Formats: sequence, C-alpha cells, structure tokens
Amino acid sequence: MQDVLPIDDVLDDLIGAVAARGCAVLQAPPGAGKTTRVPLALLRAGTIQGRIIMLEPRRLAVRGAAERLAQQLGEDVGQTVGYRMRGETTVSGATRIEVVTEGILTRMIQSDPELSGIGAVIFDEFHERSLNADLGLALTLEIRDALRPDLVLLVMSATLDAGPVAELVGAPVITSQGRAFPVDPKWLDRPLRKDVRFDAAVADLIVRAAGETTGGVLVFLPGEGEIRRVQARLDGQLPADCCVRPLFGALPFKDQRAAIAPVDRGRKIVLATSIAETSLTIEDVRVVVDGGRARRARFDPGSGMSRLITERVTRAEATQRAGRAGRVAEGVAYKLWSRGEDGALPAFPPAEIEAADLTGLALELALWGSDGLPFLTPPPDGTLGEARALLGALGALDGGRITPHGRALAKLPLHPRLAHMLMRGGKKAAGLAALLSERDILRGAPADVGLRLKALDGARTAHEVDKGALARVRAEAKRLAKMAPDTASQAPEIHAALAYPDRIAQRRAGDAPRFVLSGGKGAVMDAADPLAGQPYLVVTDTDGNPREAKIRGALAISETDIRAVAADQIDRVNLCLWSKRDGRVMARQQEKLGAIVLSDARWADAPQIDIATAMLDGVRDLGFKFSAAAERFRARVALVRAVVPDLPDLTDAALMETLHTWLLPHLGAVQTASQWKGFDALPALRGLLDWSQMQTVDTQAPSHFTTPLGHQKPIDYSGDAPEITLRLQEMFGTTRHPIVAGRPLRVTFLSPGQKPIQTTMDVPGFWTSSYSDVRKDMRGRYPKHPWPEDPTQADPTVRAKPRK
Repeated sequence: MQDVLPIDDVLDDLIGAVAARGCAVLQAPPGAGKTTRVPLALLRAGTIQGRIIMLEPRRLAVRGAAERLAQQLGEDVGQTVGYRMRGETTVSGATRIEVVTEGILTRMIQSDPELSGIGAVIFDEFHERSLNADLGLALTLEIRDALRPDLVLLVMSATLDAGPVAELVGAPVITSQGRAFPVDPKWLDRPLRKDVRFDAAVADLIVRAAGETTGGVLVFLPGEGEIRRVQARLDGQLPADCCVRPLFGALPFKDQRAAIAPVDRGRKIVLATSIAETSLTIEDVRVVVDGGRARRARFDPGSGMSRLITERVTRAEATQRAGRAGRVAEGVAYKLWSRGEDGALPAFPPAEIEAADLTGLALELALWGSDGLPFLTPPPDGTLGEARALLGALGALDGGRITPHGRALAKLPLHPRLAHMLMRGGKKAAGLAALLSERDILRGAPADVGLRLKALDGARTAHEVDKGALARVRAEAKRLAKMAPDTASQAPEIHAALAYPDRIAQRRAGDAPRFVLSGGKGAVMDAADPLAGQPYLVVTDTDGNPREAKIRGALAISETDIRAVAADQIDRVNLCLWSKRDGRVMARQQEKLGAIVLSDARWADAPQIDIATAMLDGVRDLGFKFSAAAERFRARVALVRAVVPDLPDLTDAALMETLHTWLLPHLGAVQTASQWKGFDALPALRGLLDWSQMQTVDTQAPSHFTTPLGHQKPIDYSGDAPEITLRLQEMFGTTRHPIVAGRPLRVTFLSPGQKPIQTTMDVPGFWTSSYSDVRKDMRGRYPKHPWPEDPTQADPTVRAKPRK
C-alpha cells in the first residue's frame, strides 16, 4: 500500500481540470508528491492519447524521478517509464512516460513540431524558471494554439507565483495544501558579523544542529568550493556516527546516489548545492541547515561574458529548502540569518532568461522562424541583440535569417560557439569542445588549456585531476567526434579562435599581464601564470568581471595563425586621432581585428581634412585660447545679441558644441597643442556672421572709437560697460560724452607717461569738476605738455608744447 501524500487529495480535481480544459497549473509545496504521483495518475485516467513527457531541470532528478515512478509500477526503468537526457536514453516500445531534461523537449519540437505520438507535456519544478523550460513552454503553447489543440499541458511548481503562468497558459490553478509535516524555523539571534568566515559559520551551525536534533541533516551551500571547505572544517567536530556526504552536479553519479540513499546506521549529513532544493528525495532528512546563499550566472551583454555571482537566497528558495526537513517527519530548519533579515529577502529568484547568455535561445528562435513566442518573461532586447550579432559573426545567421550552417549548429548539443568550432574544426576539435563544456578537469592548474588537452590524452600531470570530470569529458569527446565532419587537422588554438573570435587577446604594453580582447573588453592574468608573457592568446574562460575579467582559461596563438583564422575579419583602417599624451594628431595606418591592432604604421599622406577633424578632439581637450582681438569680438557680439537675438551664440559652450561647423574650415595645418596655442580664431569667429549681421555689430558695437584727432582706439567690451583708454590731451575740445551701442563709453584718461589718472562716464562733467585738480597735479609733473584752464576750448593733441 502506498503512503498517503498531500497531493493525493487534489488528484481527482487535477484529472478533471485536464479532461475539461486540456491544461492546468498545479501548485504544490515541497514534499507534496507531485513528481511521483501526477504522471501515473494521468496515465491511469486513460484520457491521454500517446506518451507523457515530463521535464526535470537536472540529470539526477531525471533518473531519480524515473526510478521512483517505475518502482511504484513494480517495473524496471525502460518499460512503462523511461528517461532521456543528453547522451543517455533508456526507453522502449512499451514506454508511456518519459522523464527528460528540459533541453530534450526543444530538440523534439524542432524535429517534429506536431509532437507526433505525444499526448501530454508536464513541466515539473517550473518555479526554477530555467531558460530551457521557458523556451519549451513558449514552443508548446504555440504548438497547442496552431497545430495540436488536443495536446495536454500541465505546469507544476512548488513556490511559483501561479497567477501569471495560469493566465499565460489559460489554465485553472489546482493547489495542494501544505507539506506533510511541520517544520520549525530557527534563525540566528543577530545578523552574522562581517568578519566571520562563511564556511566557519556554516560548520558551527551544522555542529549545533547535530547536537540539538535527530535524523538526517541536509545543508545548503552555494557551490562545490564551499562544500569542500565546510567538509574540511567538520572533520573531527561531529559525533562518530555522523557520515558526511557531498552532493553537487559535477559529482560522479555513484557518489550522488550515495548522498541520496539512506545510511545503514548513524546519521547522514548531506552538504548540497541547490540541486537538492527540488525533485530529489533524500532519505531520512529531518533537519535543514540553510547557508542562505545562492550562486547564479549573470551575463553581461557588453562584454559577451557570463560570470557566477553569489547572493542572498530569495524567500521562495528558503521555503523550498526548509520544506526538505518536513518530508518524513516533523523537522527543523536552521537559517544562517536573523529573523529580522528574513523579511528583507527578495520574493523570487530572477528567471534565467533575464540574466543568461541568450545565444542558444536566439539560434532556436531563428530555427523556429518566429520571434513572437508567448514567453512568460520576454527575453531582454539588448542581450538578444548581442546574441544575434555573435551568431552573425559565426555564420549562423545572415540578415537575421538562419543559414544552413546555423541549422547544422542547432542540431549539436553544444553552445553555438562550440558547435561552430566543431563543424569548422572537425573531429580533432571534439576533445576541446568537450573540455570547454565541462567543469575544469585539473584543480589548481594554470590557465593553459593545453595542459587539460594533454591530460585528456592521457599524459601525466603535476596537477590534481578531477577523475569524474575527466571521464565525462572523454565520453563526451567520443560522442561529439561522431557528429563532427572530417576536416583537415588544425591546432587547438585555431579551434579556440573559431569559437571565440571576440576573445582573441593582445597583451598591452607594460609589465603587468593585461590584455585587450578583440571584442573590446579588458582582461588580466596572474603574473605568475606561464601564459602571462604571451603576446597573443585565445581566451576560453574568465571570471566574467565586466570591468577587467580575470583569465582562467586560454591558449597561446601566433599572429600568423590569427591572420589565417580571421582573415575575413581583419580591417585595414586609416586613422587620424588626437593623442592627449603626445599633444598632437597622430595619423596611422593599421590592421585591426576588432579592438586589437595587428600592425601600426605612420600615415604619411593623410588628407588635411582628416587631420583637421582629428584636431577638433584636441581643441575639446585643450580648450579655447582666444587672442585679445577675438575676445573683443565675442564681447561685441554678446552685447548686441542682447537686443538682436538672431546673432550667433559665441559663448565657450556653444562654440564647443559646433566646432565642426565654424572651426574646421579654418584649422588648416594646425595639428599640435603649440600650434593651437598660436592660432588666431578671429577670422573663424567672424565667419559665423553674415554681411548683414556684421553690419549690425559694427554699427551698434563698433570695434574702435575715433578720437577727435582721427585716431582709432580699440573698445574693450569685456567689462560691464564698453571702455577706451587714451591720453587726456586727445580729448581736448570734446563737449559731448561718446556713446556706443546706446550706452555711455567708459573713458580712462592716461597721463603723458601712460598712467591712468581718471576714469569717467561723463567727459563734459569731468572738465568742469575734477579736471582742475588733475591739472594742478599734472602741470608740475609734465610741464612740457599742455594743461589749459578750459580744455573744451583747446585743440586735441598728442604732442608736447613747442619749444620757445
């Protein structure tokens, strides 16, 4: 007799909804039994015509679900229940339920859009919102709408906000109440101090949990590194009957099974990644220790690189994790954060489609022939655009349409980069493709991928080998080699350059091993790495830092090989650029692959217009240095512009914005900072005004004042009033104060020794007031010059008195 599970209470409602609507959304908390009960209930109902396909997010979950379903039927896997994943298929002619990884459904749909012989598709654990699940759901919805209205669709989830999914699918929501047993949450009394190491804090919490509880303990950690560090810290800290088992995706399958299976005696402590959040039943777990962190991939469209970040879990993930403690009995969930921090956790993790590399998705959409799929979360336009640009560079798309080469890439179980490498590089590229698809097979080794290739070929190495990963790579390499064409053998670095044309790296000048990638981004390498001194690399892996990525995998490549593999991408360009460092325009002829410069020579006969255009950047850098005459002209225009607003704006800001219009035609041979310093911009400024405007300026704000002697004195317009400076004797006989632009002219009188003696804006008033005091003072100092008692009756002069 089967154990009673919470999901059993809603199975009749679920079968009824499927029979009536052909679709449903099932929301069931962890431990409810949806994975093990629902497919068999649909099969027994007899309403499904054809096979039932159930998607699981991970390979381990696929095997586990298939085995539990088959066990309930008293059969072996491969009979009524089978499974299918990349590189492994266990089905037969009698199979009615297939448990598959999420990417398998996409391949099935692209090969047969009608999904012939399939009666139902179940999306299990959809709350994880993987990219493949989102794409698979969008494709399935379009198939139901256009080709297969009879296709049954069921979306199952533990913590998903079901409303939006139900609206998208057009399905009722069936909810299973509660988990099988209550779970008692235990938070920290206060937030974890910043100076406490994460692995030490988790280890201490595990020791505490083991001392306060009974039963198996499931610990959630972000990744393999944290698992190994916590495992090391637990050595000697736990009771002798405790057995510590790691569980992560790259662990060999037999070790994964050991972590899931019950122990014969004592207690089991499972240190797991998020792989244990859903789909897996880990026997006898009554305690959960949640480190409160999750590791996610983030793709930066600007750099074209992904990186893994570790961040706080969401409330949905914490609920999933805690629920694992209540599957077999009342449980306890220890959380490495305070109760106050719990309320600040975000509600749900981001959908993978919002943060992932979308190159594979873009290729699938091109193969499908439509962008208008009904996605629950539409892919970001920027990331999707970058993905399509890369596919164009790989020859998979042409004008947005898929090419025959693109169709070939879509059939391969690889990222489009590696699929392109395999199709162009042939069977010899299979090993490298498998290596770059799998986790690093060497621990603590330098960045050189060549070391991994030698280890793959069986060579001895001084570095620790991940034997499980090595076995997987070798098996995958054999499988890929069967799919690859026979082509001429090429070096691994050429294969890598085919996959990563945007990551061919050139070492920058200087002692530090810093590189610029052909895609435009910067990268850095450990100075002690043997590849650090290489002039060129092909970068296969980085930490994804958007500022300057750290190189974790690379192959050295020669310039000759770069030219051979990227001949059609090398541009020959003529450049005129302002060099801030040199203070001059640099005219160069270069060969460039993206952002890297393969050759650089002086451009001896660069056109004058190109030099002048580049010099505009120099002007922006150096700023304006106008002559006194040019400054006076700008001041005159500004004065008149206050009453005639259609005159051009000659302020620094306005002139800087319009350099190309007014300055470029006048720069001539100016191409250095010193030449710009001596450049007279007055003709260029005057060129901004037409004849009529110049007449207006000359009339209302003349450049000079004509003295009674007929001399031209420049008018200074830079102050709050126009001003002239001249010797006092030159204004003898003046009885009316001079006016400019409707305003009194400020007059500064000079002594015969050219020293200022008086400033006035009322010359007639000066004659009748202050002049007498000035005359008394100046007559003694300059007796040879005229100082008449009545200056209004004297003739203007610049001469001394004639000798008697």
